Amino acid sequence: MTAALFLPESARAWRTEAFPQVLKAELEKLGLKELPLQQGLSASSVALDDELQAVILSVEETGTHVDVHAGIFYTGIIAGCSCADDPTPMDRVDEYCEIHVRIDAATGESTIRLSPD
Repeated sequence: MTAALFLPESARAWRTEAFPQVLKAELEKLGLKELPLQQGLSASSVALDDELQAVILSVEETGTHVDVHAGIFYTGIIAGCSCADDPTPMDRVDEYCEIHVRIDAATGESTIRLSPD
């Protein structure tokens, strides 16, 4: 999945000491529409985006773009059938996935995809 979006604050903060914190904050504001959380599930069946925590793992400048490898901590649930007698609990399960973010340093136009590793 590749989602196109804008990270303008991160583009403005590029080449400053604030860049990692600004990018982390912008990533944590995104949700299921922008991040490949559902595709990154490993222990649950439905991704939730209400408690995202981003970790910037690496940053590299490639010409006019900034390539970022980031980890996303989030939660998911194992959804049952929602029947009255369904024994499946709706417990939250901790999840983690890694993403690749490519930011156009001039415009903030960005793409996010699930890292293959």
